[in-house]
Amino acid sequence: MIGILIPAHNEEDLLGQCLTAALRASKHGLLAGEPVEVLVVLDSCTDRSAQIVSDFPVLSLHIDARNVGQARAAGAQVLLERGARWISCSDADSRVADDWLVAQLGLGADAVCGTVTVEHWDQSFNESAQIRYHRHYQARDGHRHIHGANLGVSADAYRWAGGFPPLACDEDVQLVRNLELSGADIAWSHRPQVHTSARLDSRARGGFGDYLRHLVQIDQKKADQIDL
Repeated sequence: MIGILIPAHNEEDLLGQCLTAALRASKHGLLAGEPVEVLVVLDSCTDRSAQIVSDFPVLSLHIDARNVGQARAAGAQVLLERGARWISCSDADSRVADDWLVAQLGLGADAVCGTVTVEHWDQSFNESAQIRYHRHYQARDGHRHIHGANLGVSADAYRWAGGFPPLACDEDVQLVRNLELSGADIAWSHRPQVHTSARLDSRARGGFGDYLRHLVQIDQKKADQIDL
């Protein structure tokens, strides 16, 4: 069985699109009928996220941690107990490609770190900031980006690495670092495709949204200096 793990904290706006895409990926013909279970970890949700999840044929787990590392770890444990041989992680504000699972598994690695494509830029993210982002982002094989929105790991490798640490941010980065220390074979690939949002009101401090906001702030400071 393959498990898809999606943590969510107040994601009512984008969660439906996320689950629709995940379920499409779970039915890809090249999976040869292997069962795929989608698990949403609802962490301290006070919006309609739980109601939205109930409308889809997916599993849910409710926790009250307000901590993405704990949410991913709790979800991974459930999937492992249900017999998952591979865990594919994404985020509730992201949409995976139809062949996302096939692409991850097809690399034949212990773990896969994929890239993300920003789908719709926030209005405050001006052209200068977008250029700065694309200049530094390596959308190619051999990149060194780590995204919880596009990460896959075998059950064995996950256990060897000790699982997701209970961190409020960079739990994905620490897992990958521990995978490297354990000698796992990691594929740094652009092949598994995930579209993610460019929102600046990130759910996890220090995550991708905060990185984007930092780029916007850099350009704003430059504009202020020019005005002076």
